[in-house]
Amino acid sequence: MDFSLLLVLAVAVSGVIYLLDVVWWRPKRHQRIASAEASTMEGLDAKTREKLLKEPWPVDYARSFFPVLLVVLVVRSFIIEPFQIPSGSMRPTLDVGDFILVNKYAYGLRLPVVHTRILEVDDPERGDVMVFRFPEEPSVNFIKRVIGLPGDRIRYEGKQLYVNDEAVPKQLIEEGPQENPRELLFEEQLSEATHFIYNNPRDPGPQMREIEVPEGYYFTMGDNRDHSNDSRYWGFVPQENIVGRAFAVWMHWDGGLPSFTSVRGIH
Repeated sequence: MDFSLLLVLAVAVSGVIYLLDVVWWRPKRHQRIASAEASTMEGLDAKTREKLLKEPWPVDYARSFFPVLLVVLVVRSFIIEPFQIPSGSMRPTLDVGDFILVNKYAYGLRLPVVHTRILEVDDPERGDVMVFRFPEEPSVNFIKRVIGLPGDRIRYEGKQLYVNDEAVPKQLIEEGPQENPRELLFEEQLSEATHFIYNNPRDPGPQMREIEVPEGYYFTMGDNRDHSNDSRYWGFVPQENIVGRAFAVWMHWDGGLPSFTSVRGIH
């Protein structure tokens, strides 16, 4: 189900009904009242006037919901959109059940449904946590870290990431951390972005020879390096598939009571 499409349709239908009432049906109701008052010497009582002025139920609902739906559409399409993390591919940065906020303005304004960029702002940078529509199934949203920009050369061998022939620095922080004892916790420095990643010492993981990121595309990886379905397997993210930059966790829900103790920025 495409929620953006449903929201656009709801705004369009309620807006058309509201507009028709303003320019056509409402003046007709007032004309009926004027005609009724002209045909009687005593004028209309309050109950009759109220009955003649009463809006049909579609108009009443449209008038009530149109402003609310329009605000939701504008905010969700051009400013901020909430998402839920469905998998562990971005651990330890993000966990299953995290609810995140995505800046829709960071990488330019895009029209809802058709996703055409109408205003350029900035482009993704290495280290950004980016939400995008999965190239192989555009109705599904993915979240990964931007590793390679257009023109970059990327290689991944022996659990070491290389960008433009330079090894991306990483430092071992902890062996078998309590929250994930089968992994090694590293701190990685990707351009200006410092973040944590997991590597599994018992799993050789994928090996990838050097590839060059084409113009208009981006190379992404999950922070849970040995448990992430990312660009190492299915290729590059087209610029037109970009949704926005994830910048905050505002809630965590794992099936019990929602928790707000994990509220934090995303780095």
